[in-house]
Amino acid sequence: MSFEKLARIDLNLLVCLHVLLEERSVTHAARRLNLSQSAVSKSLTRLREQFSDPLFTRTAHGMAPTPRAQALLPLLDHLLREIELLTAPAEFIPETSERHFKMALVESAYPLFLPQFLGEIFAKGPNIILDTQAWEPNTFDRLQRGEIDFGITGKDLNPKDAMLTLMPPKGIVFQELCRDTQRCIVRQGHPILCQTDREWDQDYYLEQRHIQVRCGQDDRWLLDYKLAEKGLHRDIAMYVPDFNSAASLCTHTDLVFTAPSHFAHYITAQLDLVVLPLPPELPAMAYTLFWHQHQEKDLGHSWLRELIISRCRDLSTT
Repeated sequence: MSFEKLARIDLNLLVCLHVLLEERSVTHAARRLNLSQSAVSKSLTRLREQFSDPLFTRTAHGMAPTPRAQALLPLLDHLLREIELLTAPAEFIPETSERHFKMALVESAYPLFLPQFLGEIFAKGPNIILDTQAWEPNTFDRLQRGEIDFGITGKDLNPKDAMLTLMPPKGIVFQELCRDTQRCIVRQGHPILCQTDREWDQDYYLEQRHIQVRCGQDDRWLLDYKLAEKGLHRDIAMYVPDFNSAASLCTHTDLVFTAPSHFAHYITAQLDLVVLPLPPELPAMAYTLFWHQHQEKDLGHSWLRELIISRCRDLSTT
């Protein structure tokens, strides 16, 4: 180890390079670092001298990292996280912590999970901040970049099914919290409730028009993939961005909304709706807690992670 070389390394420059690699923009990097654009540009000049490489080239879409810069990103990720751990307190004391935890959740997880652990978090850590956000298609990327601490969404249990719907990338660790099945939601007085001579089966289900919540970048749920294997499909009349909107619109239409069982029972207690079984056979899915492996040694992260898992594991969703 050359201490003479290490002494010449400016850690602030490495932080600046890491942010530049994430943002691909001097303007955006300056905003995140609370610096002027001029200061970031000067740091980039010094970095180019340090690494004897241009690091970025200008394109029509912004700054593109050179192969050398791309190779540096995982090394910088590891180095800066290790330095962060090195300077972290020797223990995590929730009573005095002002930690700001960020968590992305699929909408149907809010009424199921948050009531299980919120009270205890704020009782033990009165100054802790919990920042919850929507689960989005880039959530795994944000976990990898350290922008959020946790994610909770549904994950299909069969690996082949998960490949179709949601498969975490390398480095993402996960823990199953509880399992859930799917149900159908319709309004009171829906025509299917008035039919006494017709069984509520798959054929009758597929004759209906449906309302669908968008699933990330894909409009299809596992149910749609399973139906497609049989050459069948649902008649989707309307796509909406969230579960509550779908349920609310069911009160005014004859659309059928297929949703996780726990959410279905929760929302029908709030609105004038009816829960029916889902006729097509569909495997249970697991609500799952996700985090990145670089958080494993973080004492505050471990404290909250263990609290969430202990309060939510095997939670009944009947």
